[in-house]
Amino acid sequence: MGSVPASSLRTTQAVTAATAKQRMLKLLVCSDAPEQALRYRGFRAIAGVDEVGRGALFGPVVAAAVILPERLGSLARAGLKDSKQLTREEREKLDRRIRKMALAVSVAEVDAETIDRINIYQATRIAMLAAVQGLTLAPDHLLIDAMQLDHPCPQTRLFYGDALSLSIAAASVVAKVHRDRLMRELDTLHPGYGLASHKGYGTPEHRRSLIALGPCALHRRSFAPVRALIQGAPEVAGLLFDDSLLDEPLLEDALLDDSELEAGSD
Repeated sequence: MGSVPASSLRTTQAVTAATAKQRMLKLLVCSDAPEQALRYRGFRAIAGVDEVGRGALFGPVVAAAVILPERLGSLARAGLKDSKQLTREEREKLDRRIRKMALAVSVAEVDAETIDRINIYQATRIAMLAAVQGLTLAPDHLLIDAMQLDHPCPQTRLFYGDALSLSIAAASVVAKVHRDRLMRELDTLHPGYGLASHKGYGTPEHRRSLIALGPCALHRRSFAPVRALIQGAPEVAGLLFDDSLLDEPLLEDALLDDSELEAGSD
């Protein structure tokens, strides 16, 4: 009996891990418990912060920051949770509701060229920081999905925060609706890649299109599936991430296959 190629084994393991995480996330309860704990300590303008597009091969990473009012029961009843667990119709309906009731909403992007220059981890932090800085109401505490920002405001880093905190889930929805809309617009400018369907993630359809057409100006050239198609492209120098960060859940997602978690949720 022949041995299974290592590349096939890695792909199978990545898909299995991503699927397992998807199932685990469905078991988590998204509520305002983190916000209530912070309000008990005296904080009032609590900003939920999250990003989308970290694992895509194309386009920007997008972050959103949202400050919600104290009473969040209506959002909970409306089914607000991690954007990857929602359909497009549900996300867009919730996006309108969030923007209507939020005290402040801000969205920021970091483009593919910058991602290639500074790496996706740093680009994600910059996008999140820019989203916080763009809020029209100054927050007194940040609830962030698995990250810490260079911001003087007190912060709580909450792993899987978009599945546990309504404020972070709201930011997740706003960021995803924004980026998905952008991908549909860019599909008309860069036809042939199927951006409207997979939103730039590394799905089989996207990879086949990359092989057939080659990367365009908005593809992330530092990401291995794209870099491999560029003739004479230099290898990325050094590690993409710091050694001290390799146990971050954020990095776990990036090193698996984010397309399993986000592209399939449309």
